[in-house]
Amino acid sequence: MADAEPVVKSSIDQGIATVTLNRPTRRNALSGGLIRALRETLAALDADPDARAIVITGAGEKAFCAGGDLAGGMTGNQGGFPGQIAEKGLYADLLTDMRGLGTPIVARLAGDAFGGGVGLMMACDIVIAADDTRIGLPEIKVGLWPMMVTALLVRHVGHKTALEMMMLGEKYPAAEAKVMGLLNRVVPRDQLDAEVAKVAGTLAARSPSVLKLGRQTFYQTADLPVEAALPTLRDRLLLNTMFEDAAEGVMAFMQKRPPEWKGR
Repeated sequence: MADAEPVVKSSIDQGIATVTLNRPTRRNALSGGLIRALRETLAALDADPDARAIVITGAGEKAFCAGGDLAGGMTGNQGGFPGQIAEKGLYADLLTDMRGLGTPIVARLAGDAFGGGVGLMMACDIVIAADDTRIGLPEIKVGLWPMMVTALLVRHVGHKTALEMMMLGEKYPAAEAKVMGLLNRVVPRDQLDAEVAKVAGTLAARSPSVLKLGRQTFYQTADLPVEAALPTLRDRLLLNTMFEDAAEGVMAFMQKRPPEWKGR
């Protein structure tokens, strides 16, 4: 029997697409079905010109995403716990997908992010959290290691902090997580929606073609040696200057008017 509610919901309003992980009774844990639905939803939105920015959030106020659905893996019909772990390849595919999108992604944390939820959060471009949320990688407490989260974590916080987080499995308050480099902005809970709307609205007002080129170039070159990155960045700059939106942006600046982006 099909669920009454989809595990991922999405809507678009004024250029901003909101994607909601919709398993509140499971603290929005990452089941195989949710990951598949999220990948499909993000791919569709990335191809939709009406979606100029994407906001990912979790249903309810308890959790953005509690990570992998361990209980579901232990009791489900997909081979039990080993079968659930085997599906983790889907999670790696999701993180890879997100880095390759052209549409900017904002994570809205009205609740805690743990385990794989931290990886999902880090795969977003900008993370905005309510000040009473917590971040952590508690997998070690159940005899697991956050393997795929490692790839993003070490790039955000460095080796020592990454190892501390994964070895100790502690939960960090939002203010501390921001200092660690995991969050962009931390705001009082009653200001969260306004802050997310402001940031997402600003992104939606930018040239979609330039954002796509810039975002993809960033992820393709961020981990390259400088000597290898600069030739690619030089070539992408030349490409950028050939965009209609680049000419429009400069002209609008000279004429002291808002630009009218064409997306090309």
